[in-house]
Amino acid sequence: MGISHVTSTSFANPDLLSGRVAVVTGSSQGIGRAIAVELARAGADVVVHGRKLGEAAERTMQMVRDCGRKVAFVAADLSDELAYEPLVKSAWEQFSRVDLWINNAGADVLTGDVAAWSFEKKLELLWRVDVRGTMLVSRLVGQRMRDEGGDGALITIGWDQAEQGMAGDSGEMFAAVKGAVMAFTRSLAQSLAPKVRVNCVAPGWIQTSWGEQASEYWQTRAKRESLVERWGAPEDVARAVCFLASPAAAFITGQILPVNGGFRYGGNVE
Repeated sequence: MGISHVTSTSFANPDLLSGRVAVVTGSSQGIGRAIAVELARAGADVVVHGRKLGEAAERTMQMVRDCGRKVAFVAADLSDELAYEPLVKSAWEQFSRVDLWINNAGADVLTGDVAAWSFEKKLELLWRVDVRGTMLVSRLVGQRMRDEGGDGALITIGWDQAEQGMAGDSGEMFAAVKGAVMAFTRSLAQSLAPKVRVNCVAPGWIQTSWGEQASEYWQTRAKRESLVERWGAPEDVARAVCFLASPAAAFITGQILPVNGGFRYGGNVE
């Protein structure tokens, strides 16, 4: 049956990130929201990002306030390259500094109307948002952090199966896209060292909106491919991000951290 999981549990020390300012892209809901809240629980003030300020983003902001932290919002469409510089400038202006930047934003091609798009059209969207968006925003952020001489941390989001591959349209797309993000992360870490640490969290089967409505095949497969025999929760990813953003990870950079409950090779359903 697997192991039960309580998503509301937090292990964050409220002084861990005290005095720090964190920006989390794509934090209106899902994994991004969980990251924003976990960083707030650890003491950081948070800049929430989304394409527009709507109910979902307002909910994330209230959850950050409930942690006793300051919060602000910046809007930007990361499929538009012209939005990158204004996004970074606006994020810095909210609290006059940025110490932690989590590039979580990614295109959703598995749910909603986009799920019916062609392979080619989905790939183009993933390329614009997940690859170009992550790379160009990270370069802007990293350069500014380095120029300001602080000890910033920048974290990207990859995928645990990118390096081994997964059959099917989605597997081909995500392996290529997230594989690019992971390779870029390792190189950017070298470019920005020693002032800015750059790491990547690579989630496995995380039960976001797609996972909640996935078929019985995928429900079974997700559990079988994890050594702990359960789906991951957004909070599992958030805790890993919080660790990498914190002083506890001061000697860690250029690394890919899988968050997948221990991948079980050959665990997929026949």
